[in-house]
Order: sequence, then C-alpha cells, then structure tokens
Amino acid sequence: MTQITISKSSSAQWTATFNNPPINLIDPDTIGELQDLVAALESDAEVKVVVFRSADPDFFLAHWDVLADKAKVAAMPPGPTGLHPWADVLVRLSRAPVASIAEIRGRARGAGSEFVLSCDMRFASRERGILGQFEVGMGAVPGGNPMARLAGLMGRGRGLEVILGADDFPADLAERYGYVNRALPDEEIEAFVDSFARRLASFEKHALVGAKTLMNEVTLPPDTVFQHALSAFFASTAHEGTRARRASLKRSK
Repeated sequence: MTQITISKSSSAQWTATFNNPPINLIDPDTIGELQDLVAALESDAEVKVVVFRSADPDFFLAHWDVLADKAKVAAMPPGPTGLHPWADVLVRLSRAPVASIAEIRGRARGAGSEFVLSCDMRFASRERGILGQFEVGMGAVPGGNPMARLAGLMGRGRGLEVILGADDFPADLAERYGYVNRALPDEEIEAFVDSFARRLASFEKHALVGAKTLMNEVTLPPDTVFQHALSAFFASTAHEGTRARRASLKRSK
C-alpha cells in the first residue's frame, strides 16, 4: 500500500493512517487499497478494532479527486458485493466483523464524509475537524449515499440541511447534530481514541461481532441503495451546468 499505512498495537488492535499528499484526495488507488484493507479485516480471526486516522492534521480525507478520469472510475470492476468498488468498500466496512473508528482531524468532505459515515463510530477534533457534503453545490448528487446514513443519525430535516446546504460542519456542530459521536480537544483526541480502542480490543470478539451484527440489522440501509446513489451521481455529472462547474474547477487548478 502507498496511501494507507497499517500499524498493529496488538493482533486485536489495528490503526490505518491515510497519507496521500498534499490533501489526502480519494482516487481509484485509494479505493483499491481500502478494498484490500477491508478484505484483511474480514478474514483476520484476531483483529477486533481498527482506527482510521490521517498523517495530515488538516485533512482526514479531503474529498473525491474530481479531476480523476471519470471513465476509469465508472469502469472499475465490481467488488465482492457486486457493487461498484466505492459502494462495495462502504457497505463491507459497515458490516465487517470488527469495530471501526474514524479519528477525524482535519477535513472530511464529500467522499471523505461518506467514508467516515461508513465507520461504526466517529470522533472529531474540536479545533480541526470539519465534515460536509458539498456535491449539490457542485451540481452533483452525492454518490456514496450519505443521505441513507445521515437520515438515521440526525433525522430527515437535518440530513437534508447537510446535503442540500452543501456547507461545512465544524466538529462542535457535527456533534450536536449527531454527525459524530463526540467532539474532543485536539490535544486529547488521539489518546482518547487509542484508549477506547484498547478497551474494545480487550473484549471477546464473538461478543463485539454479535452485538454489532444485531445493531446492523436495525440501523443499516440495504446495500442496494448505494448502487442507486452512484448511478444518480454519474447521471448528474452529465448535466450541462455540472460540466461547466467542473470545467471551471479545472481552469482554477
């Protein structure tokens, strides 16, 4: 892996650190590495908890690389679920037999927000954490279907505020809305998350997995809604206004 570094405090506790300078954009290579990581989490009999964090304190996962080859993205082969690889990563991580924790220092917008929403728990730096779904402001429908997750976390009205408003949510507001579990002081968040992860790693895996599976049954949206959202995303990017916004972004680079 070139964008994600895996470290293991123990066989039960893993940390995955994103490092794709300059701003941790998500691209097809990121998706491939995430597929490999999720497969490892699914198959390893000992791992119980994985923490996702960033090597860059200003960017957790900035967003999808809007300048990536759209045809290449659309042509990527389906994952094991039969879904497009991005949707495949999101749904498999949510159902993986481990507890997944996003430690959000810096920006997690667009696809970065979709990724943290697929994690079981989210903790954000009060000073640095910023979440949001800006796609509608760019003329596109969010492709990772954050709508399906946000509605359950914060309700329809607030979920639509996030999606249609296409604005940033600092950590304190994100906590108030239910976007994240907690907002913590930046100097404390890493120690808190590591301590919490160690606590989970000390428990019996069968109990962790059994409880998560039952929670999944009553909280996770069906996998099919994610493919539907990706189809809506690709269709929305074909609109004239969306193409003009994308061209404007290219000219500004």
